[in-house]
Amino acid sequence: MPKGEITSEIIKEIGVLSTGKSGWNREVNIVRWNGGNPKIDIRDWAPNHEKAGKGLTMTGEEVAVLKELLAEYDPYEAESL
Repeated sequence: MPKGEITSEIIKEIGVLSTGKSGWNREVNIVRWNGGNPKIDIRDWAPNHEKAGKGLTMTGEEVAVLKELLAEYDPYEAESL
C-alpha cells in the first residue's frame, strides 16, 4: 500500500440512515480500515461505495455506551430547545 493511501473493507452493511440529494447514503456499517480491526462506522458513501466521506468509527465498547446514552434521549425534546 503506497504511503498515505487509505483502504477500507466493508465487513457488514448494517443500514442506511439517509440519502442526500447527491445520491450519497449516510450508512452504518462494520468496516476494516487499513487492515485494522473492524469497527462500527457511520459515514456518507458514494453509490457502489466508490468513495467515502468523513465519518465516525467506534469500538464495540463505545457503541454500547452510546446505546445507553441514547436510550435516555428524546429527539422531540431536543427540537423544542
